[in-house]
Amino acid sequence: MSEERVHVFTALVEHKPGVLQRIASLFARRKFNIESITVGATDHPDIARMTIVTRGDDRVLEQINKQMNKLVNVIRVTDISPDNAVMRELCIVKVNTPSEKQKAQVIQYADVFRGNIVDVSPKTLSVEIIGDTNKINAFLSIMRTLGIKEIARTGATAIQRG
Repeated sequence: MSEERVHVFTALVEHKPGVLQRIASLFARRKFNIESITVGATDHPDIARMTIVTRGDDRVLEQINKQMNKLVNVIRVTDISPDNAVMRELCIVKVNTPSEKQKAQVIQYADVFRGNIVDVSPKTLSVEIIGDTNKINAFLSIMRTLGIKEIARTGATAIQRG
């Protein structure tokens, strides 16, 4: 039996209502978990691009690929190796900063991680971080020591290199 790993699928699909639900239902029926899913328009108005991140062994990969390709609204499914892809995620994190010292710390860490301060209030700062999942997780780990109030993450989006 092969080892469990992260799989990144991109799917070109018809840009119609219900397509996302059909794909999510396929995963649920097969008891596959979706770790993240992003959907966006392409340069063609009738086609959307989905990026789906899941975890499983090679048997799972093959089964998901076959099942997705059978769906009527799916045009093409590609399994992208994370090693051969550009993957990014957006995260906005609201951090507890009741003192000027804590605000300065968050600003310094945001600068190190190439983040942007996107909102300031008397007791919180909101930071936008864009990068791979490891970078975002590392930033969140540091922010937890200061007190995270809220996190919003988009999930990964990816495109094959070359």
